[in-house]
Amino acid sequence: MLLLSKKEMQSVFSMKDAVQAAKEAFVVYSAGKANIPLRINLDVAKHHGQTLFMPGYIEEINCSGLKVVSVFPGNAAKGRPTTPATMLVVSGETGEVAAILDGTYLTQLRTGAVAGAATDLLARKDASAGALIGTGGQAAAQLEAMLTVRNLTTVKVFSLNAEHGKQFVDRMQIELACYGAAISLAGTAAEAIAGADIITTVTTAKSPTFDGRLVKPGAHINAVGSYTPQMQELDEYILVHADKFFVDAKEAAVEETGDIIIPLRKGIINEGRIAGEIGQLLQGQVAGRQNAAEITVFKTVGLAVFDIMTAKRILDKALEAKVGTAVSFN
Repeated sequence: MLLLSKKEMQSVFSMKDAVQAAKEAFVVYSAGKANIPLRINLDVAKHHGQTLFMPGYIEEINCSGLKVVSVFPGNAAKGRPTTPATMLVVSGETGEVAAILDGTYLTQLRTGAVAGAATDLLARKDASAGALIGTGGQAAAQLEAMLTVRNLTTVKVFSLNAEHGKQFVDRMQIELACYGAAISLAGTAAEAIAGADIITTVTTAKSPTFDGRLVKPGAHINAVGSYTPQMQELDEYILVHADKFFVDAKEAAVEETGDIIIPLRKGIINEGRIAGEIGQLLQGQVAGRQNAAEITVFKTVGLAVFDIMTAKRILDKALEAKVGTAVSFN
């Protein structure tokens, strides 16, 4: 059994690699070639958090996996990750645990890559301005993914906590300097999305994070943060008026995220509003962006298929590079 830390994972696997793994996972899922049960979400009311158990099996890579991930917003005040996680990679041949990975970093990496893959497929090729709403634990990977798939010159960041937002921007200006984009802090969400070609929201908000009427023609939007029926980042106006609305998994999306559940209950949209899954787009079963003026939206709820595919690709590269710590209970 191999133990892989964040640094070890980073040494063998880039965001570009992760975007490719996400595309593989999209196709496997939409083609029905993965057994991915709906995740179990346990509410930990005493500490205002949730713990999620995400299992799955992908026959194509002969691999099972289980990620245990928690969302505890109060951890930030304790200097702890707000989304701590651990990933187990299980051999499809023997059922033995082949590796244990830093699931916190894996979650950040694969969640960024999922939005990055959708952005690569749906955003305008000439996109130059980005907007990021939210500066929590998932935000850095979302920003890197955006910069990986498009040559952006500016990114404006908005956070409800201005001081935290400033610290985030200062850190990203150093860590992501290689991409050459000017990263700055916006005073409001409206300021952040003004003129943006790509907008990513990654918050735990329970009400829309921006005014959909301010989105420019041709923009692409990633809604990443909402993962319970009570959470809602997307403005309902944009859901109605966007030209194309995609999800990672339709079955999960209509059952798990308030971004879809709330407007469905209100009768503002119906399930037919969803153009399809990204995996269907990759297989040519549905159409993507068809002109430069279309507004496209992608909503991800997150699936174990992304964790398993990404973790297996990381494990393969780690074994090849002889990275990690081998342990045994025998």
